[in-house]
Amino acid sequence: MAKLYFNYSTMNAGKSTVLLQASHNYRERGMDTYLMTAAVDGRAGDGRIASRIGISERADKFCPEDDVFSMIDNRLNTGTVACVFIDEAQFLSEDQVWQLARAVDDLNVPVLAYGLRVDFQGKLFPGSAALLALADEMREVRTICECGRKATMVIRRDENGRAITEGAQVQIGGNETYVSLCRKHWREAVGA
Repeated sequence: MAKLYFNYSTMNAGKSTVLLQASHNYRERGMDTYLMTAAVDGRAGDGRIASRIGISERADKFCPEDDVFSMIDNRLNTGTVACVFIDEAQFLSEDQVWQLARAVDDLNVPVLAYGLRVDFQGKLFPGSAALLALADEMREVRTICECGRKATMVIRRDENGRAITEGAQVQIGGNETYVSLCRKHWREAVGA
């Protein structure tokens, strides 16, 4: 029975690495996978999922207005797919998460979504909130704070390294912009 999985964490936890490794495992056994990523994040190149450790794969891009159920259905019509992998799942809309659930239920294909749980202000992303509500199974990809505790939060830094507490929810960036912290150190950094 197919399921919808949500693999979540903070920045720099290795979510894309885990996704690419899982896809590789399927392909190594002769089973094809379908990779998708958010069009808004082009840091790895257009239509690519990449890990900080240097591995990458081509992926179809989704935009906020795309019907991801139709994208998956169209891909399944070209050949068997053992599993669908979604990177940057926090950028899905609530409707798109429902479309993923429909793909699992109606097309009987497992969907593994990987993304951030919360933004730099400690608020859920819309796609993450919907995945937390609808996923059949959730798995945390763990990373650590500078103190050694589990990091569950992330700060956005300005050019001087100070934590930013206001701004748009989405700002694409990596280690130069974001730092994962435990809740205690996040509170200290943002003055909460």
